[in-house]
Amino acid sequence: MKTSPSITTIAAVLPKAQAEIKGAVKDATNPHFKSRYADLTSVIEACKAALNKHGITFLQPVRSGESGVVVETVLLHTSGEWISDELELPVSKNDAQGVGSAITYGRRYGLQSMVGIPAEDDDGNAAAKSPADRVLARPSDAKQEGRDILERMDIKDQEYIRDAAICVIDAHEEGKGHEYLASLNLDNEQKLAIWTLLPSHVRSAIKKAKVNGELATQP
Repeated sequence: MKTSPSITTIAAVLPKAQAEIKGAVKDATNPHFKSRYADLTSVIEACKAALNKHGITFLQPVRSGESGVVVETVLLHTSGEWISDELELPVSKNDAQGVGSAITYGRRYGLQSMVGIPAEDDDGNAAAKSPADRVLARPSDAKQEGRDILERMDIKDQEYIRDAAICVIDAHEEGKGHEYLASLNLDNEQKLAIWTLLPSHVRSAIKKAKVNGELATQP
């Protein structure tokens, strides 16, 4: 995370804005998993008015990274103070669809994690915890094979794996990440690809479940 030299003012008003931010409604459907999730529009609608009311706007510039695209989320206050963080995401294919999919994914989770937006069911009766501060970390050499597999997939399969990763992360926040991953019945290549997209704390939890003899689902 990066900040301006001083964040005294923005630090004072951000909690007030967060107190007014609503949960992002899960109004989009993942046809592969028959599950619902909060899309980018829902995430923006959940926080924009409250942030603006307290003098905060958000910017999400994009640049090329070593392994894909980097989406930065900046919270900018009228005082000139700011807070920012970045997500680096692998691009499924080097075309408009692949880049656009990665950017949308990064914007959604970058903003959701920076502001602390929970996702809630469309009936308002259930809420999920916000995802980890950094959903995707820079792939290490250990995940290179999974990244290569992801890049070789066609657009539909890449979207399937990205959606699967989102669902596993959401399930992990409810303590059921390892169970959900097992229920997907992925083949070995799909497991390697999804492993590339999971944050380290989710991977650690799944590994721990295997050690404990609950499940053996990680590649």
